[in-house]
Amino acid sequence: MRTGVVGHCQAGMLQAEGGRNEHSMQASSGTDTATASLVREARTGGRYAFQRLVDQYQGAIFRMVYYRVQCHADAEDLTQEIFIRAFRRLAGLQNVEHFRSWLYRIAVNRVRDHLRKKRFRALFVSAESSSEPGGASGGEMPVQEPDAEQHVARHEFWQLVRAILGRFSLMEREVFMLRFFDGLGIREIARVVGKSESTVKTHLYRGIRKFRDSPQARKQLEEIMK
Repeated sequence: MRTGVVGHCQAGMLQAEGGRNEHSMQASSGTDTATASLVREARTGGRYAFQRLVDQYQGAIFRMVYYRVQCHADAEDLTQEIFIRAFRRLAGLQNVEHFRSWLYRIAVNRVRDHLRKKRFRALFVSAESSSEPGGASGGEMPVQEPDAEQHVARHEFWQLVRAILGRFSLMEREVFMLRFFDGLGIREIARVVGKSESTVKTHLYRGIRKFRDSPQARKQLEEIMK
């Protein structure tokens, strides 16, 4: 079984395909006591405490952003911006126990802004490219990886993910990704997207049903996981 971004996401989506009981869907690590203490200290201006929070969450936030923007450089820049915004707004966080969902909400909103601006810019780039001799593709050049098989699997997997998620509504897609790609629980997701837990469950179940209704996607995912 392959590891890394591909393996992590595939595992989560195959778990979704198999279904989850209410207890497992509700479970969430949330913000533990030690982390809450760091948040309290950082909230009063403690830079060392905040740096420890960055160290703790940077990897997860980077992965969350990368899953959505599919560009390593953009993901790095956005991750840095997210933590800068978090530091500036931390004093306004009322409940330190909600730090993780609060941080993810900042990340979700920043990614949405980025993708919205990117789509807007793409309109002009596409027009300019089509008028040039040879017509540049305008797309990002694929990153060369030492393991060609892993690169192909990654490309095929994300093509499949985009095809599946393209059938989801915006809220279904966000809830599905927060649950199975980012590993958040129902309560945390509700805080991130600003909806009730029952609404989150409804959108999540709809997404799972759409995934189950795609036998070709299920078959391809299972083959990639072999």
